[in-house]
Amino acid sequence: MNNPIYDVLPPEAGPELEQLARLAYETREHRRTVLEAVGAPDEQTLLERIVRRDIDEHPAYEHYLAARILGDTHRTAREMIAASLKEINRR
Repeated sequence: MNNPIYDVLPPEAGPELEQLARLAYETREHRRTVLEAVGAPDEQTLLERIVRRDIDEHPAYEHYLAARILGDTHRTAREMIAASLKEINRR
């Protein structure tokens, strides 16, 4: 099946977009793994559980920080992909 997005993608953009896509995927999956390790659906819930002392602060807070960093990195990678594709489509 032919995807029109690839028809306009210049060859030099491929490696960068591939790296960003890999980063987005890996950070999303690692965030999910970190949150599953403490049984939380998201960072806010995890932090609330720590504050209420439902779970021990250590290492739960480290899990919270890791999930936040991974989530932020995931969003940034997706934004960079979107910006790159927008720039490519303007050409």
